[in-house]
Amino acid sequence: MTEVVAALDQGTTSTRLVLFDREGAPVASAQKEHRQICPRPGLVEHDPTEILAATDAVMREARAKAGVEAAGIAALGITNQRETTVFWNRRTGAPYGNAIVWQDTRTAALCDRIREGGEAERIVEATGLPIATYFSAPKMAWALEHVDGLAAAAARGEAVAGTIDAWLVWNLTGGPDGGRLVTDVTNASRTQLLGLRSLAWEDDLLAAFDVPRGMLPEVVSSTDASAYGSTRADGAFGGEVRIAGVLGDQQAALAGQLGVREGDAKNTYGTGCFLLQNTGAEIVRSRHGLLTTVAARFGDGPATYALEGSVAIAGALVQWLRDNLGLIAAAPEVEALARTVDDNGGVHIVPAFSGLFAPHWRSDARGVIVGLTRHAHKGHLARAALEAVAWQTRELVDAMRNDSGRTLDALRVDGGMVANDLLMQLQADVLGVPVRRPAVLETTALGAAFAAGAAVGFSPPLDERRDRTTVAREWTPTLDPDERERRYADWKRAVERSLGWAAS
Repeated sequence: MTEVVAALDQGTTSTRLVLFDREGAPVASAQKEHRQICPRPGLVEHDPTEILAATDAVMREARAKAGVEAAGIAALGITNQRETTVFWNRRTGAPYGNAIVWQDTRTAALCDRIREGGEAERIVEATGLPIATYFSAPKMAWALEHVDGLAAAAARGEAVAGTIDAWLVWNLTGGPDGGRLVTDVTNASRTQLLGLRSLAWEDDLLAAFDVPRGMLPEVVSSTDASAYGSTRADGAFGGEVRIAGVLGDQQAALAGQLGVREGDAKNTYGTGCFLLQNTGAEIVRSRHGLLTTVAARFGDGPATYALEGSVAIAGALVQWLRDNLGLIAAAPEVEALARTVDDNGGVHIVPAFSGLFAPHWRSDARGVIVGLTRHAHKGHLARAALEAVAWQTRELVDAMRNDSGRTLDALRVDGGMVANDLLMQLQADVLGVPVRRPAVLETTALGAAFAAGAAVGFSPPLDERRDRTTVAREWTPTLDPDERERRYADWKRAVERSLGWAAS
């Protein structure tokens, strides 16, 4: 008897498997972290085989906790960190080294070269994405130049380049023994090789980055009951389970927040911070540093699009306080430490560890701490870290309002950091609008589950669920508007201090 739908959430720092019932309530889950490999400043890598091992482990553990067999799982939905790129051999399944993570900046010189070659405007028009180290195509171009044997294997038709969703689906469905080599349209839209209108790999984009078409997976819809295949019978589920949907993590979070109508918006607080607003069938071009991206394509229906603001460092800043500075022993402790002070003591942290993403797009920026005095202590640093997340989100909201002409009446939030009540109050204060936290915080996994469940008829379509959303808690602004703008001006001055460091 079918009992649950499964969602595999492969994120930047960990892999989770969550089982949901028909109403979207979590039944069981398992999570496993993987290493962040940083061999040199600016380089961020993941071991693809470690991610596969974690995937296998969480699938087994969650199924065991729920006590369900493969026959009791209606479908599997997958959501994943975007832009991170894996290179592997389709004959052997072996990766060509580590995956290059979305935060990695090794392609800065290559991006400069493409800009200087006069290609930037055409690429932005076709893809909705600026030339930046963030996206997959520069990573592919770099790897073809620098990874031993990759270009030769590509010429022989053996090498594959894909985002994490393609790596997972291929391995889960058989790998070298008949695995499905496909990628969903939302992930493909983050490569800089997919045309927003055509929803296909485009020859001029491939030529701009010198990426062979034969290396790339087939692009398919976000939900499809047949394109993705089923998990191996001898795999971690103990039987075949149909993979019915795949969405990039931020698009999945938008779906999990049931942001399926034009104007719906959400902000996800994870390793980075990502604000998405659904623009429906309209491709809205940003004039204020945002991205235009594919929100989803469900089955044979038309694609929907979104404006997106991407911040590289949010929760990762708290991890830095923990792992690099030793100010806290565990990430949740940052809230208690920040509450030991009433304000930031004049201290601002700009966490430009990988440059600044939206709305600045400055790869030459680096992290700075400004405003230090003898008065400042670790409590002020903790509070400044939380405020940095809130102010970066304010920049995104302002840019999105200027692009779309829509003013948010409230902000829907999700992700691991939204458990921090102080951060949520700070966010309401700096935005001047209510902040609403849903009952189910794991909306990224929930969106993948909703999409896959709907594709196989296990659960209703997302638009039919929209009016059933439950707000668990709401924060309203308490900060005086004039004080809010004064503090925002201080934040902007701090951002200016971060610019140009990588070039000096």
